[in-house]
Amino acid sequence: MSINARSTESVQHDYVALVGMTALPLVVGGIASFLTSDAMAQFDAFNQPPLAPPAWLFPVAWTILYVLMGLASYLIYIVRPANNADASTRRAALVVYGIQLALNFAWSLVFFGAHAHWVAFGLLMGMWVLIIALIVLAMRINRTAGWLLVPYVAWTTFAAYLNVMIAILN
Repeated sequence: MSINARSTESVQHDYVALVGMTALPLVVGGIASFLTSDAMAQFDAFNQPPLAPPAWLFPVAWTILYVLMGLASYLIYIVRPANNADASTRRAALVVYGIQLALNFAWSLVFFGAHAHWVAFGLLMGMWVLIIALIVLAMRINRTAGWLLVPYVAWTTFAAYLNVMIAILN
């Protein structure tokens, strides 16, 4: 195989990984949204805490965050580890990413589907800890990936405030 053929195959593989890894959180979020289709109507019906944004902002914010998460996971994935320690860090980051994405999915179902706001807050706190761990791991692997996750932890912090206040007020 020539060098050019290998390069083309590598670029094509990276393109497929980029599309797949960017799409994954969007699909997960889309499924959660579908399963809780009345979420924004529910949100509007709650007694609102101070600083509560309008309901239309949530899908916009989450779409941006899911794209950033997908790009970060791709940047982590494409790194070719130099040694076993680097490979372990990369593997740990991808596992943490997967677990926090599962908690992200579960949060919508628990908060909007089951109306268990305090349980949802517990899930959110677990997710928050995992996002912080993911940022730390990502920074060791690819600093851009780590920085792409900062808006996610900021929004999750704000979501925790909203979650607690809605639990208290409703």
